[in-house]
Amino acid sequence: MTEQELARKSVDYRRKILKYIVEAKAGHTGGSLSCVDILNVLYNHVLNVGPDNFKSPLRDRYIQSKGHTVEALYVVLADKGFFPESDLMTLCKYGSHYIGHPTRKVNGIEQNTGSLGHGLSLSVGTALAAKLDGLSYRVFTMLGDGELPEGSNWEGALLASHYKLDNLCAIIDNNGLQISGATTDVCNTDPIDRKFEAFGWEVRHVDGHDFGALKETFAALPFTVGKPSLVIAHTVKGRGISYMENQLKWHHGVPNPDQYTHALAELAEAEAVLR
Repeated sequence: MTEQELARKSVDYRRKILKYIVEAKAGHTGGSLSCVDILNVLYNHVLNVGPDNFKSPLRDRYIQSKGHTVEALYVVLADKGFFPESDLMTLCKYGSHYIGHPTRKVNGIEQNTGSLGHGLSLSVGTALAAKLDGLSYRVFTMLGDGELPEGSNWEGALLASHYKLDNLCAIIDNNGLQISGATTDVCNTDPIDRKFEAFGWEVRHVDGHDFGALKETFAALPFTVGKPSLVIAHTVKGRGISYMENQLKWHHGVPNPDQYTHALAELAEAEAVLR
């Protein structure tokens, strides 16, 4: 898929994220908008996984550690055909499997996540299993920068290096904001790159909204043979909707009718530019 095709796809994904959050009257809007370009590139360019091979032991695995932004993941999985998109009209409604965090009751979801700090450790175990079984699949996980203070991340990071898991790629959606403030104010984990390097990882930075740069970065995996790879993706919370960008209050929140109309108009303008 070309960069322009990916860009068009992301506009459509953003439109759908807002649609289903508005319908559900709940959702983590800002983080879903910040990470959706990364998911777009992963599922449409990088990952060897789809509905047809989801039960194959050779498929690539994606585990979303920052599970609260599941709306973005649901929209991408529906687009890839893991389930009918109409299912998302039940998001966060009584009796639906499409709840506010990933659950394996939804086709295409590898692991239940949402309790922050668990996704990396789950991914380390999955990548180690591949090494022990002599299988070639790769494991990708996305963390939020706000979950990095969780100690389990650093236990996982240490083990990934110890076992030389070069089939593992962790991605940090580095948008600088979490539910209670700026990440540097709540619990500063900077410099993230030097910390992971000290734990034995190979690290690269990328603009998390630049499709060409994302494709190039993922094409270089593993960054160093014998080392796990970390991609620090610099993103903007609420990306694509001007009044949401870099606004803490949109960590979660539902646009009112006027805000929703405004957002759709902005996305229509962005789409027109890409034609």
